[in-house]
Amino acid sequence: MPELAQLASLIKRRNAVEQEITALTGRPAAIGHLGEYIAAEIFHIALVDSASEKTIDGHFETGPLMGRSVNIKWYAMQEGLLDITPALQPDYFLVLAGPKPNGRSRRRPRPWLIESVYCFSGPELTEELQKRPVNIGIATSVRRELWSKAEVYSHPNNPELIVSDEQRRLLALFG
Repeated sequence: MPELAQLASLIKRRNAVEQEITALTGRPAAIGHLGEYIAAEIFHIALVDSASEKTIDGHFETGPLMGRSVNIKWYAMQEGLLDITPALQPDYFLVLAGPKPNGRSRRRPRPWLIESVYCFSGPELTEELQKRPVNIGIATSVRRELWSKAEVYSHPNNPELIVSDEQRRLLALFG
């Protein structure tokens, strides 16, 4: 079974990289934890002490959103879905997203890339979602026009959060 031996070797290499990432960031090398770390560094967000908070990952430290709570997500694919806890809403959702899917996902990797960033007002998004029959919770379907309106990078449409040239440069490192 040469494929199994090769897979074991690849997993060992991945585990070694994950140990390096954890040592660098102080956080587990999972996409959600790293998304929080990256967003905190780029967007000046003070993360809460416990990574197990249900809806709030931190608070903006600077700019027009200073002091506002934020829930940070990083999705390897921008599939139009957002995890929302209906009973508890942050002031904002900050979503880092990879590419939009094109066709089937079978035999395609899901690389950890940041091609776009979205900033949704939590209360406004919830209000919009409640206007139509949609289940709010895990994998909430969000209409394409709401994603477009919330985009702050790479096509800035949302004036609530302006991405500086330096922030653009840092985000491009992950593209």
